[in-house]
Amino acid sequence: MSAANAEVSVVPANEATWEELRTILGTRGPASRCQCQRFKLARGESFGSFPVEERAHRLRDQTSCGDPGARHTSGLVARLGDEPVGWCAVEPRPAYDGLVRNSSRAAWVGRDEDRSDPSVWAVTCVFTRAGYRRRGISRALVLAAVDVARRGGARALEGYPMTTTSGAILEELHVGALSTFLDAGFTEVLRPSLRRAAVRIAF
Repeated sequence: MSAANAEVSVVPANEATWEELRTILGTRGPASRCQCQRFKLARGESFGSFPVEERAHRLRDQTSCGDPGARHTSGLVARLGDEPVGWCAVEPRPAYDGLVRNSSRAAWVGRDEDRSDPSVWAVTCVFTRAGYRRRGISRALVLAAVDVARRGGARALEGYPMTTTSGAILEELHVGALSTFLDAGFTEVLRPSLRRAAVRIAF
């Protein structure tokens, strides 16, 4: 799928290589340590309970990187020309066991709905590789996530972005900026804290 920016292309992660995704997440910093497993942890698991290599192994299985024929993948990869530059995690919300199971203020405070509803999808991570930020990569990823969820049969897609303009905080949390989601047609549905919002787009 092509993004709004003609230089940026976005593909399902299974159509990208594992090496491309590893390049995006890097070898230092929060993304390299998380391996997009924050909301994938099972009950009783923690980052301290298994090494980063295991987190990476799980991500590789979840994305099916390098297998264009895979029936499922857990996200999107953005390229600027031939260079891998961005990652977005998007799936049906129940796929994020940690998000559904816990009482995360980012998603649930003040809300009463079926957390196991597979027709509601979620974007839990929007990450742009260092050196390529402020080039529309996150915007392209969120727009592509909307398209993927809609075509996947979702009745709604959620995100949990930050309102802060601090690049350091956004990089640490990998949740994207509120303005990026609003520009893509999302509506704010919850403000659990001054800087955190829950947003949603219905199909």
